[in-house]
Amino acid sequence: MEPIQQHPEISAYLAADEAIDHEHPVVRETVAALTHEGDDAYTYARAAFTYVRDTIPHSADSGDPRVTWRASDVLATRNGICYAKSIALTALLRARAIPAGLCYQRLTDDDGTNPVVHGLVALRLPGHDRWARVDPRGNKPGVDAQFSLGAERLAWAVREELGEVDHPAVHARPPEAILHALRHARDSAELWRNLPAQL
Repeated sequence: MEPIQQHPEISAYLAADEAIDHEHPVVRETVAALTHEGDDAYTYARAAFTYVRDTIPHSADSGDPRVTWRASDVLATRNGICYAKSIALTALLRARAIPAGLCYQRLTDDDGTNPVVHGLVALRLPGHDRWARVDPRGNKPGVDAQFSLGAERLAWAVREELGEVDHPAVHARPPEAILHALRHARDSAELWRNLPAQL
């Protein structure tokens, strides 16, 4: 599946906003720490991906009841669901002038019921003429997402026979359905009950 840049200007994928607050001191401190891993864009992007995937537990795995939606809050609390972790990784990439956006899948249970939107990140490194999708959700038994600019190594491959969908759009900002779910949930239990089924 080829990701499609939704906004015509690449500068939109470098901008800060209320959720992707990459000018926040917490984000900047994290960037500075990750930069020691390597100065070139590829090494930094891989280090940022690994950091978000491995050191910020997905709240469904950890049981953390807090709901985060700003990149700075995700990094400060070390907590978030896929949407929040994707926002955090996007902020870390943009802070180093690496164009990054948000992508989504529609996934279901094994019988095709209970559809839910799952969040990913698309990035475009210097010298590359295409977007690459990565999944910072966090690995666990049965989930092995890896940083790859070639063949995708996402947490889940869509099963079209169950009605699952790869949405090709690369969003410069989190869609309203995603932000609404995150902002209005009092805790993770309420968020699980109100996860968007579509964008």
